[in-house]
Amino acid sequence: MSFYKEFTKGLWNELPPFRLLLGLCPVLAVTKSAQNGLGMGVAVLFVLLLSNIIVSLVRDIIPKKVRIACFVTISATLVVAVELLMQAYTYPLYQQLGIFVPLIVVNCIILGRAEAFAAKNPVYLAVADGLGMGIGFTLSLTFLGSLREIIGAGTFFGVPVFGEYYQPFTMMIEAPGAFICLGCILGFMNYLNRIQSRRKGLAAHKNPTVCGSTCAQCGGCSKANLS
Repeated sequence: MSFYKEFTKGLWNELPPFRLLLGLCPVLAVTKSAQNGLGMGVAVLFVLLLSNIIVSLVRDIIPKKVRIACFVTISATLVVAVELLMQAYTYPLYQQLGIFVPLIVVNCIILGRAEAFAAKNPVYLAVADGLGMGIGFTLSLTFLGSLREIIGAGTFFGVPVFGEYYQPFTMMIEAPGAFICLGCILGFMNYLNRIQSRRKGLAAHKNPTVCGSTCAQCGGCSKANLS
């Protein structure tokens, strides 16, 4: 496994909220604005990266029977640090995010990456995994929050982007709007993946080193599979 591969997987192929469908509670709840999405994403990135590093460093010390409790303790310590930093430097944002900041402790992304990856791999790969997943999560929340804020409030990071006659579609910054935007994003990403798979199939069909000498010998590139 390479550092680059483990880093980039979290940016598209295993994008936490849109591919793995992990951590959807804060994704849907706090993304009423781009600022909220960015703030929550950075907080999760901080906790995820440091928890991956710590878990990887002590993976041979922690007894298997209590590993989950240890992972929760590590993440809880880091979340307390995040809370104190946000209260000191970004208190208005901390108030807007509310209960979802302390709930990072039990975020399935944090525990999932600690259990599935950091506890089984060396530190440099744990860093790549934490960075990739954290940045992917941050970009996802920021994009979703931006989309909802622009449509639902007519602003981007609080700055008006339309004229004074624009009528905001306020439902987009409510709970139904979160589900609608998430569904549209998932559908669009699935559509892009389908196009990409089709192009790969056509490329393989035209490549004799992949396809073989005749189409009769290869049923994997039939028109039915490419349509």
